[in-house]
Order: sequence, then structure tokens, then C-alpha cells
Amino acid sequence: MTTMVIESRAAAYAAARPDEVRRHELAAFLRSRRERISPERAGLPRGPRRRTPGLRREEVAQLAAVGVTWYTWLEQARDIQVSAQVLDAVARALMLDRAERAHLFALAGSADPRAGAECGTITTGMRLMLERLEPFPACLQNARYDILAYNRAYGRLLCDLDEVPPEDRNCLWLYFTHPAWRAGTADWEEATRAMAAKFRAAMADHLAEPAWKCLLKRLQDASPEFRRVWERHEVVQPSAHRTRVLLQPQVGALRLDYTSLWTGPTPGARVLTFTPADEETHERLLRLGELTSVMA
Repeated sequence: MTTMVIESRAAAYAAARPDEVRRHELAAFLRSRRERISPERAGLPRGPRRRTPGLRREEVAQLAAVGVTWYTWLEQARDIQVSAQVLDAVARALMLDRAERAHLFALAGSADPRAGAECGTITTGMRLMLERLEPFPACLQNARYDILAYNRAYGRLLCDLDEVPPEDRNCLWLYFTHPAWRAGTADWEEATRAMAAKFRAAMADHLAEPAWKCLLKRLQDASPEFRRVWERHEVVQPSAHRTRVLLQPQVGALRLDYTSLWTGPTPGARVLTFTPADEETHERLLRLGELTSVMA
């Protein structure tokens, strides 16, 4: 390729609109990911006359259950609309890892329906940290209030969390629908109103994400109290520290200092810890720790 051609292409690239640049980056990224996957790795026969490195476009389309023409246009940087569901299918077909998947959705200008729903990998270090905080209750949550991991003290704080289905281990859901969580919260109305307001504020960055919309609909369908609070359109930012009073059914009232610590440089997953605000609460937490050890 001559210097003149290279300079001409560079000038054209510099003059392109941001959306055009992003489409071409997306097309190049898809081609590079497609070409690295062998047919055997994807569970497809190689065939005797294969010249294409990696997978063919029609094979990716087949694996993702999307139209061949549509996928071809995507690799040609055509100006087409791409849904999150289709991007998810393409990401699976191309066996993208977490970083590659995030890059795909960023280039496509689309919200990843799986982002924020998980904390990536919950490391051994995170689990060990939660265990070492006992007898103080602690858990790992994401921005949507899903409880991703917890220690034994937190698991017995207001109910037996192990008996709650994983899909229902969400603080908003539990506060509004679980009788034991409601009964154990001394300031239930104030606490739930604040949580709904923080959830609304956080959801502003996730309005298009199915997981957030699904949780909102579940809450609206299940709880008249949530619907009334939600219709207030109140928003507040999460606080890093506050004192809560919880009524633990086995050891009594607990005055706990609540602390929230982000696990990364941006708001997402966070560690929540509950430390005693007075000596009586400390003694009761020690008693709860003894009880949970016996029950384990």
C-alpha cells in the first residue's frame, strides 16, 4: 500500500463522523473475533475447501440465530439498528469474554442487559473478606440491590437467606415482599422510601437494561406499597454511612452502623458492613454468631 493511499485513508477516517468511526471499529472488531475461532471449536465441520480463517459470516449468523444479510451488513459497517438481544447472541456465538463483550456493546452504543446484573467474578478474596468480618453482618451487592454474596451473620440477620430463592435475594424485593424483613426493620416506612428513591436515582443510568426493567415491574406487580412510593418520583443519592435499628428475632434489637464501600473505581458492586453502634449490640452480635455457628 503506497504512502499516498495510507494518507488518503487516514484523512477520510479523521473526517468521518463519530458514529461512522464507531461502526467501522465495530465491524473490524467482529471480523477479528470471528477469524480467531476455528470451526471445530464452535462445533462445526471444517469441510474440505475452507479458505476463510476462522468462521465464515454465515456460520456466525447461524450460531447466533440472526440473518446472514443482517450480520454481513454489521461487518460492513452499515448504518443499521442493533438490539441488545441480538448483540448478546452474537457475543455468545463469538465466545467473547467479559472485557470483549463490554467492548462490543460500547462500540454498538447499546446497554448490555447483563451488565450490572453481576459483579463479574466474586473472587475468593471477596468471600474470605466477608467471612473474616464475622460476627459483623456483611454482604456484597450490586447497584440494583441484588445480594451477590454474604456471610453467615448477614444470612441470619432478618431471615434465613439461604432459604430464599437466588432470584429473590434482592434487598428491595425482600423489604417490600418478605414478612420477616418487614417485621425486622424498625423504621420500615422511612427505610423503604429511601431505598426506592435511591433505586430511582441509580436506574437513570440503566433505563434500557432488561434486568432493571424486570425488577421494577416485579416490584410494581407485587407490592402496592412500592407502587405508592415509586409514584412520588423521589430521588436521593446513596449515603456511605448511617445508623439502622433492626429487630433480629433471636437476639433482639440491634443498633448498627451501616457502611458502604465500592469494590471498584466506579459505582457498581459494593461491600455493605453492619458494625455495632453500642456495646449491647456488640454482645448480641456475638450471640448471633454463636447461634449461626451451631446452625451451620
